[in-house]
Amino acid sequence: MATFSFQQLHQFHTMDRKIFSVLVMTLARDPSQSLLVMALWLWLENLGYPSLILKLVSCPRGLVNEVAQEAVSCLNCLELENFPIPNDGGLFLTRILMGRKISLHLFKYKRFTMIAGIKNVLNKICSRIFNDILLDVLGSSSACRLLLPYPYRPMIVPGFPHKVFGEFIISPANFEKCDLNDGVILKSNLDVSDLDRKIFLTFSRGFPVTENEVRYLFTTTFEVDCIKTIVMGNTNSEGQVLYATMYDIRE
Repeated sequence: MATFSFQQLHQFHTMDRKIFSVLVMTLARDPSQSLLVMALWLWLENLGYPSLILKLVSCPRGLVNEVAQEAVSCLNCLELENFPIPNDGGLFLTRILMGRKISLHLFKYKRFTMIAGIKNVLNKICSRIFNDILLDVLGSSSACRLLLPYPYRPMIVPGFPHKVFGEFIISPANFEKCDLNDGVILKSNLDVSDLDRKIFLTFSRGFPVTENEVRYLFTTTFEVDCIKTIVMGNTNSEGQVLYATMYDIRE
């Protein structure tokens, strides 16, 4: 079964990791809350909203902190059924950076959908792309040292299980490798027939990917030319291809 190293996965999520490091290291924000903030931003991107993370990379750290605090308001809105919403809908800075209308009303009306989506991103993506950063942050705390994954115990992040978003545990396996078929980056559809081998790939918004880059990634990963054809998907309104189908993958 094909695997994808965490070094390659981390490289793919470079911008996400950079902003998470700013939150938990530079700004010294709470790790559990910062994980939920990142999961929220990634989920909004998945819904089709412009990537806040891409915009925040070049922003002053003080502004990153303020936008993160607006994300905390979104999380609080999801946690409390009767969360008070300002007349203007809140999220002033988030709205400006996105260049798109968004308010706390979205989180109130789509509460259960948002909670389920954030949970999924938290455990399928954040647990893999931020594992080493969390290890660095929590490893400096004597209160957390006994919870680190050496050699076989999972790393438990203080603040979880969360009353709304549930558990978040990083197992030792999350420091080794991940499956191409586990839905983190790629959704695979491999068959045993050589005539019908293919992989469906999805790309994050805000990070344009070309056919040559896909070929380079897989060729260098498996050290063999394992690709016969790549069919890139249609571009979105921003001119970016968000998916592709890769054919004739050989073991």
